[in-house]
Amino acid sequence: MAKIRCDWCKNNDLYQKYHDNEWGEPVYDDEKLFEMLLLESFQAGLNWLTILKKREGFRTAFDKFDYRRISKYSEDKISELLQNEDIIRHRGKIEAAISNAKAFLNIQKEFGSFSNYIWAYVNGVPVFNAFASPEEVPAQTEVSQSISKDLKKRGFKFLGPTTVYAFMQATGMVNDHLTYCFKHKKSA
Repeated sequence: MAKIRCDWCKNNDLYQKYHDNEWGEPVYDDEKLFEMLLLESFQAGLNWLTILKKREGFRTAFDKFDYRRISKYSEDKISELLQNEDIIRHRGKIEAAISNAKAFLNIQKEFGSFSNYIWAYVNGVPVFNAFASPEEVPAQTEVSQSISKDLKKRGFKFLGPTTVYAFMQATGMVNDHLTYCFKHKKSA
């Protein structure tokens, strides 16, 4: 029997793999959270499939998403990244990755981990929504607006409320699998 999935991932193997194995699964690990922040910030204005196709290129180009190393990138490294066809070559987004890595480290110092900081916005547990159609799923919420505003104050870039909501979905802070999807989970 075929699995019934959310509409957005139908008819694409890469999307289906991401949907089935990652999207909506809670992530508490700082390294993985930074990876998703970086990828979501590069996705702004683009299709997520483009990012998934270039994900391994990003992993290689950005030192396996090591925010400690990324925070120290020089102008020479930026120039190198701007020539790398395996990633999105956008100077503003590359520079944002560097400033976001620095801000990420500052949050870790203040809160013990980025995970402690970000998950506090949902009291440490995923929000389980029960949307029956893609049209019901919001592009942003009051929580994503609050997070985005605070991240901006802390020096983050390319993380507006819509991008932050996509990050929340990707890292399982919210579970927006549609009610008919095999991945939809009801809250306990």
